[in-house]
Amino acid sequence: MGRLVGLSVLGIALALLGERFLALRNRLKASREVEFADVPNCHLIKGIEAGAGDIDILPNGLAFFSVGLKFPGLHSFAPDKPGGILMMDLKEEKPRALELRISRGFNLASFNPHGISTFIDNDDTVYLFVVNHPEFKNTVEIFKFEEEENSLLHLKTIRHELLPSVNDITAVGPAHFYATNDHYFSDPFLKYLETYLNLHWSNVVYYSPNEVKVVAEGFDSANGIHISPDNKYIYVADTLAHEIHVLEKHPNMNLTHLKVLKLDTLVDNLSIDPSSGDIWVGCHPNGQKLFVYDPNNPPLSEVLRIQNILSEEPTVTTVYANNGSVLQGSSVASVHDGKLLIGTLYHRALYCEL
Repeated sequence: MGRLVGLSVLGIALALLGERFLALRNRLKASREVEFADVPNCHLIKGIEAGAGDIDILPNGLAFFSVGLKFPGLHSFAPDKPGGILMMDLKEEKPRALELRISRGFNLASFNPHGISTFIDNDDTVYLFVVNHPEFKNTVEIFKFEEEENSLLHLKTIRHELLPSVNDITAVGPAHFYATNDHYFSDPFLKYLETYLNLHWSNVVYYSPNEVKVVAEGFDSANGIHISPDNKYIYVADTLAHEIHVLEKHPNMNLTHLKVLKLDTLVDNLSIDPSSGDIWVGCHPNGQKLFVYDPNNPPLSEVLRIQNILSEEPTVTTVYANNGSVLQGSSVASVHDGKLLIGTLYHRALYCEL
C-alpha cells in the first residue's frame, strides 16, 4: 500500500512538472517563426557588437544606448567587457555612436546596465537613470548628463528591498521613478523556479526619496515600462504573458489597472513617440531561441507599433521582423523625427530612416 501511495504521488508530481514544462514552452512561443518585414534605408550601427538592450531619446535628438548587458543564462558576445552608455546625435547627417565618459569614483569594471530612462528638470538639467546589475545585484544609478563634455556625472546609487530584480525604469522626477521587478526573488535558482511555476509575483514599484511602495502586482514577468506623453498613464510590458498593461496614474503616484492589450509575441522594452503617443515595442517572437542560443538557429527580431492603445481596438502593425540573419533578439525600438533605432539584448543595433 505504501509503495502504491508513493508511486501515485510521484506520478502526480511528474504530471505537474510535465504540464508546467509544456506551459513554459507556450509562454516562450517556442515554435513561433516570423515572416520578413523590412524597413528601407537601414544599416547596422558601428561600435555596437554586444547588445543595446535599451534606448532613450531626448527631445533634441540625442539618443542614449544601454550596452553590454550580462546575465546568468543570457548569451554574450563580449563576456569580459564591462557595459557602458553610448550616445548618438540623430540631428547629424551621418550619426555615430560614441561612448560617454563616466565620472571618477563610479565602478566602471562592474557596470552592467539594463533599462534606462531620462528626465529633464525645470532648469533643463538632464538626468539619466540606469538599472545596473553589478556582480548580478540590483541597483539604480542616477547620472547628470553633461552635454558639452559628452559625459555622465554619477550622483547616486539606489538600493532597496523592494527592488530585488529590477528590469526597467521610467523616471518621473529628478530622484523619482517607477520600476519593474521581473521576478520576486533575486536568487537565480529561485527566479528560475518562480518562472517555471508561473507564480505571477512580478510587480511595479514607485520610488521617491520619501516613499517606496509596490503600486501594481500580479504580473508574470513585468519588463518594459514607460509613461504616456500626458503623464496620465503608465504602460507595462508583461513579457511571458504576451501583454501590455495600461495603468492609470494618480496624484499619490498609485496605479490602477485600466486595460490590457494581448499580443502574440514576447514584449520587451517600450518607447513612446511623443508626437503621436504611439507605442513602439521591441519583441522576441521566440523566447526559447533567445535563451538557448544557437548560432545556426539564432534569435528572431520583431518590432511592433501600437496606435491608439486607449481605444477599444488599438492598431497593431509589424514594422520590422527578421529571422536573425541581420538582427538577433530585438529588445527595443525608438523613433525620433523619421528615424528608427532598434536595439538587441546581446547582438547588434540598427539605424533606419522611415
